[in-house]
Amino acid sequence: MRLILADDAVLLREGLIRLLEEAGHQVVAAVGDAEALVEAVAADRPDVAVVDVRMPPGHSDEGLRAALEIRRRWPGVGIVVLSQYVEKTYAAELLTEAAEGVGYLLKDRVSEVADFLGALERVRAGGTVIDPEVVRQLLARTSHADPLATLSERESEVLRQLAQGYANSAIAGNLHVSLSTVEKHVNAIFDKLDLPRTPVYSRRVLAILRYLDG
Repeated sequence: MRLILADDAVLLREGLIRLLEEAGHQVVAAVGDAEALVEAVAADRPDVAVVDVRMPPGHSDEGLRAALEIRRRWPGVGIVVLSQYVEKTYAAELLTEAAEGVGYLLKDRVSEVADFLGALERVRAGGTVIDPEVVRQLLARTSHADPLATLSERESEVLRQLAQGYANSAIAGNLHVSLSTVEKHVNAIFDKLDLPRTPVYSRRVLAILRYLDG
């Protein structure tokens, strides 16, 4: 796999390069700011770009905004956001506009190298990998106008698991309920969030995250 890394922490960047190359991957560029990231992708399109959220010059959301630009200009490039922070607005936009081939992982929760490498492979293959804590924070809205507030406790749990990429059959096993029960919850979620009735695919529920920004 060909990768580009973007992180302003030199030691972390160098450590990732060594880890990835030892695993048989090729790091074609490693940069420390968002502008350099976009330039690197334009010059040498990777399979996946691994991007931090807070990067120079402002150390706020430059990396995530660069990730959005990359997906719009080069949709075939997978994006794995690897950060200490959940930046809600742009994270929701990334996950709704470009749900396929996207990951969002938190640095302090990646405890196994194999899990990280597996996430990169899933994103390269067009999958979606989202840390459960990212999902929890994205769903933690308190506005009275929030349509998510209409969901029952069980529906909210089903939504969290859908947004993590679980298929209905896996959710049924996780929650110890029947597959038909999960399907009823999914349909109720779509109805309450005013989404059209369509065949239910686990990845499609990522579209619901656009309501987090409403």
